[in-house]
Amino acid sequence: MKTTMMQENNFPQPQEETDDLYEHYSFTAEKGQQPLRVDKYLMNFIEGATRNKIQQAAKDGNIYVNDKPVKSNYKVKGNDVIKVLFAYPPYENLLVGEDIPIDVVYEDDDLLVVNKPAGMVVHPGHGNYSGTLINALIYHFDNLPKNSNERPGLVHRIDKDTSGLLVVAKTEEAMTHLSKQFFDKTSERIYYALVWGNVEEDEGTVEGNIGRHPKNRLQNTVYTGEDADKGKPAVTHYKVLERFGYVTLVSCQLETGRTHQIRVHMKHIGHTLFNDERYGGERILKGTTFTKYKQFVDNCFKILPRQALHAKTLGFIHPRTGEKMSFNSEVPNDISECIEKWRNYSKHVDM
Repeated sequence: MKTTMMQENNFPQPQEETDDLYEHYSFTAEKGQQPLRVDKYLMNFIEGATRNKIQQAAKDGNIYVNDKPVKSNYKVKGNDVIKVLFAYPPYENLLVGEDIPIDVVYEDDDLLVVNKPAGMVVHPGHGNYSGTLINALIYHFDNLPKNSNERPGLVHRIDKDTSGLLVVAKTEEAMTHLSKQFFDKTSERIYYALVWGNVEEDEGTVEGNIGRHPKNRLQNTVYTGEDADKGKPAVTHYKVLERFGYVTLVSCQLETGRTHQIRVHMKHIGHTLFNDERYGGERILKGTTFTKYKQFVDNCFKILPRQALHAKTLGFIHPRTGEKMSFNSEVPNDISECIEKWRNYSKHVDM
């Protein structure tokens, strides 16, 4: 296997040359894209990259638009296909097993259910090429089947800073069967989330197509009305579990599984997840201006240094036996301690 060296900019540097080129990134500009320099355009897409390094990639002939190399000042237009190519495979294609402990909740010959801790990336990607759940899986299990994205065992995923349950396929048959359940929306996925604000309705449903945010490509957003076709259909059902005045504990059941779905949908209805930095929840969004309150919230942020989201319940039909299976995981300490602080605070403060 060819070795590569990682630099801080997410563009690995090859140690030996080859005539082959490998696709590392590919984007298609939206139909209504206004002319924008390709280096600025890619800055919105590639997390952790610097403009200087993108410009260097263009100078080296590694940025292609509609299959032709372009300079960094090329103006991206609607429907342009932009690709970044290098003379070595992407890191995510160079999977290496790592002896990382896995919290296995259930296992048989066909599948396993794991409880992922917050902070662990599910699969290698830009900027995260080791220490992932996939690295751990391929160390502990042989010959895992690959999904449509060539990722061993992976049926679905949850965000890095979201904790909770995932099912992993161990055979081709299990991969096909389980993937179809997720596609057909017959699997059960329930999350616990602590959100800003008092959610007035005891329960409800959020429906809104989810797609990339037009100005911040690291976020997703809800598209409705005439813009609905910019996103993919997404449905989230929520129920209020407990109210603490300025924040609310809710359960969210996914009918679909879009990227950041709960985070985007809850923000869309005015209830951003507590301490969700990417979507603005790391600021005080509800409450008073008192210094003591600010100190209290800061302490909560320290206890829970991530978005307050946990994949608590996972249910599916066993691909071999046809048995209905359901698993529950305990809410991790950081979320439960934060909830307890809010519970005590709400008892002693008139809101």
